[in-house]
Order: sequence, then C-alpha cells, then structure tokens
Amino acid sequence: MTGTSLPWLAIVLWAANVIVDSAGQLAFKAAAINDADAEGLTRWYRMAQQPWLWLGIGCYVLEFVLWLAFLSLVPLSQGVLMGSINIVAIMLAGRWLFRERLTRLRVIGILLVSLGVAIVGLPA
Repeated sequence: MTGTSLPWLAIVLWAANVIVDSAGQLAFKAAAINDADAEGLTRWYRMAQQPWLWLGIGCYVLEFVLWLAFLSLVPLSQGVLMGSINIVAIMLAGRWLFRERLTRLRVIGILLVSLGVAIVGLPA
C-alpha cells in the first residue's frame, strides 16, 4: 500500500465505523442520563430496560465487524491512528445533542486529532 491512497472500500468501512461507533457512544450516554435520579441496582435495572442501551450494544457489535474489515485492508498503525477521529465525532455530537461544554483545550485537541488523521490518511 506504500505510495498509494487508501482503497475505496477502506474509506467506506472507516466512515461507517466512525458513524456506528459514534452512534453507540451517544446511545450509551442517552441510556445513562435517562434515569439519572435512580440509584444502585434500580438505576442499572432501569438502564437495562432502555432501548438506547440495546441500540448502543448493537452498534458496538456492528462496529466490531466494521473495524475488523477495515483493519484487514490497512496497516494496523495507520488504522488505529485513523480511528482516532471517532473521538472528534463523539465530542462534537455530545456538544450538539447533550449540550456538553467544549473548552478551548478540547477544541485544540479536536483540531490536532483531525490534522493527525488527515496526515495519516495521505498517501505515503
């Protein structure tokens, strides 16, 4: 793969992985905050009844398959670094959906991770 760009299938799998992993994280967050006032085993029992929790688990299963398929097409070092963009997608979605705060340092982190992923995705 040296000297060439990523195969189109790798790009599709990478994008699908980012979307599915982010959806899973967001579903877990939605399940966790739905009954925030409950405590102990009651809270865990209520979370287990949340469709969000099961959506998150389903996303993680699908993400696992997508990740394996993606890693079968790219070197591990490149794949893991490109997978870091999930952090950016999740932070931005958390801001948008849950009104979580993005500090100046987090924004700088988002920019640095995005730059790193862009550099790693370039042809070698």
